[in-house]
Amino acid sequence: MKYYHLIALIFILYSCNSDSKVDEPINSDAIPIYNQAYQENYAEDTIDYIKNNAENGYVLLDPFQDDVIEHIEDIKAKNNQVGAYISIGTGETYRDDYNQMQAYLVSTPWGEWPDEFFVKSTTSGILEVMKARIDKIAAWGFDWVEFDNMDWFYDDELRTAYGVEVTENEGIDYYQKLCSYVHSKGMKCMAKNRVENASDFDGVLYESYNDDKNWWDQSGAQSFLDAGKLVIINHYNESNCGQVYFEYKGI
Repeated sequence: MKYYHLIALIFILYSCNSDSKVDEPINSDAIPIYNQAYQENYAEDTIDYIKNNAENGYVLLDPFQDDVIEHIEDIKAKNNQVGAYISIGTGETYRDDYNQMQAYLVSTPWGEWPDEFFVKSTTSGILEVMKARIDKIAAWGFDWVEFDNMDWFYDDELRTAYGVEVTENEGIDYYQKLCSYVHSKGMKCMAKNRVENASDFDGVLYESYNDDKNWWDQSGAQSFLDAGKLVIINHYNESNCGQVYFEYKGI
């Protein structure tokens, strides 16, 4: 794979130097991961690269990027599972449904991502906006939906700084309802960065950094592994993939 190195089970090291090597044998339960959605990293896998190389793997796409959905059938033809990226905790100004979401968002853009605004309230109409997205994703033939920014309401600093009104109970209810809706459409749910109150989710993707590895609730990650659920680690900006692979395999 172009920039990716697998870790045991369904772990992945992500955005590593393309010349780095992983000499440890790959766990026989591991599958290849391809990622077109996270474009802020070293380099995303292009659609052409995925179509030519992805086989028996998990492929994450941004379903609302131009011309992506026309390639889903070809990608799935090689026995790949295809996931759709959506942010459920923010509204993005470049999405077609941004105007529908705007009434449910805070007024100040997220400092780290100036084109995104945190969801202010989940008890009004935003649930229906997200369900409309999921309806499209199901109709396009995706197998998974990945819930980015599903943990924004847990952060008290963000709540204070941006005026987020969502309580912890409301936020949990929100992503549980969305996962249930995904299941009703015959697809699976991918959690992001945490699995608390997400036992119904079918997998989880964690973000790892060279100065902040294995920061998540390890027992939660282990519970997903024990249940045979998909567990992915995206590890960013790393020159020594082999060492990080060895560390995570040990964990």
